[in-house]
Amino acid sequence: MGTRVTAARHHRLIYLLSVAQRRLQRWMASQPSSEVTPAQAGLLFILGKQDGALMGEAGAALDLGPAGISGLVDRTAAAKLIERRADREDGRAWRVWLTPKGRAALAQAKANAAQVNAALTDGFTGTEIDIVARWLTSIQDKFPRELSRELSSELSRDPEE
Repeated sequence: MGTRVTAARHHRLIYLLSVAQRRLQRWMASQPSSEVTPAQAGLLFILGKQDGALMGEAGAALDLGPAGISGLVDRTAAAKLIERRADREDGRAWRVWLTPKGRAALAQAKANAAQVNAALTDGFTGTEIDIVARWLTSIQDKFPRELSRELSSELSRDPEE
């Protein structure tokens, strides 16, 4: 086990992951064919699978809290890509639906994602990509959203308390 830890430290995984994520997000947002932000594309993908999803469900699928999904829905609705409607059974809840413009943007986002995925996987075997995907998924399991909140609140707590 000591050899693996040493090798992992040498690879600077946190740094590499962080830089890769930032560069990919910036590159995707700068593409002229992209009518939507990467975050909006994520919401469109969710609604493409489950149109009329509850805002909370969409937020959970995108790993966003209530404030994050609310802002994203506001911006995406302002762009007329989605519309928000009150839930029929629970007036306090909101459902989010694709508009015709949103469906067209979803189709373009899918084409853009296919091109990006092709670039990301270029030069790697399917087996190597499977390992990368397994590793990235394992990060979500090792650092669940709720645990992250608990750690964050513990770190921000006054040590004098």
